[in-house]
Amino acid sequence: MGRGPSIEGRKNAADASRGKLFTKLIREITIAARTGGPDPAGNARLRAGIDKAKAVSMPNDTIERALKRASGEDAAKMEEIRYEGYGPSGVALIIDCMTDNSQRTVADVRSALSKHGGNLGTSGSVAFQFKHVGEFFVDTSKPGSEDKLLEAALDAGADDVQSDDGESLVLASPENFEAVKKALAAAGFAPSKADVIWRPDNRTAVNAEAAETLRDLLDKLDDLDDVQNVYHNAELAT
Repeated sequence: MGRGPSIEGRKNAADASRGKLFTKLIREITIAARTGGPDPAGNARLRAGIDKAKAVSMPNDTIERALKRASGEDAAKMEEIRYEGYGPSGVALIIDCMTDNSQRTVADVRSALSKHGGNLGTSGSVAFQFKHVGEFFVDTSKPGSEDKLLEAALDAGADDVQSDDGESLVLASPENFEAVKKALAAAGFAPSKADVIWRPDNRTAVNAEAAETLRDLLDKLDDLDDVQNVYHNAELAT
């Protein structure tokens, strides 16, 4: 019987994954500060980026260095690019990137897609199937918490609250994301996840083989240094 990965091997893999996540968050903080200013109080995107960084225990000095980089030449070379395309079984994909070399990035993204039965589409080819929304996942297993959450969220401008089996999903426009976030905190709720995403209007069912290929594709895209976020409309079992 073969041995599993050593403790050191698992630690190295975890460190590499954490390092890649830090790189993406540092890039997000830097670009957010460059485009919206270095003061989180007046820059909702920057506030969100810093919150994500703190949620994964990024050191404060690393966050500060990312903010300082916003005025440097490296940050000035970075640009944000959104690719739209298709994965296995025609699954719709939105791939958000930050890059200093768009030719490299599009080649890497196209290669990953083609190797998994997908292809790049034109701008707007799949975006109409998604909405740009803020979402919050909240534990509402305690008696009375669903009603309390509903009131706090809707009063703050949320668009919808969906509850099922002790967990609730709050949806809000990107413009109302911060107001809803503050209202939930004031009501005593700490979302397990809070982010502004591209949310599909409908999910597409895929068979087991396509689901496995799609998961591998998502991993490959996530491994690309220039890829920040990937959104899809497939119905995948958790």
